[in-house]
Amino acid sequence: MTPDRITIKSLKIHGKHGHHPEERENGNDFEIDIIASGYFRDSIKNDDLTKTFDYKVADKFVRDVINGPSEKLIETLCAKIGDRLFHKFTAIKALTVSLRKMSPPIETPAAYAEITMQWSR
Repeated sequence: MTPDRITIKSLKIHGKHGHHPEERENGNDFEIDIIASGYFRDSIKNDDLTKTFDYKVADKFVRDVINGPSEKLIETLCAKIGDRLFHKFTAIKALTVSLRKMSPPIETPAAYAEITMQWSR
């Protein structure tokens, strides 16, 4: 059986993270994508949210991390989000989290800098 997949695309949030002091002071805009894979069809029988991926809880975890202590690396932010989600939702068999820093502080114009990490059981 092919796993089911739930996707949250482009959560938008402002946070004070970055390697440079002005990034940690002024902040930057971030976007986060989450793809959770698992066998979620058991949740249908009784409308049981504990047997699927609760994206309201996922949104709260993202906000907690981005609004939390300042981090210098987007890798750290991505790992914190993914670790929390993967630990909380045992129904998830595979998880992909992508985190984008919009308008990265580089000389050449760029839409964003992105890190993608994966977890699996």
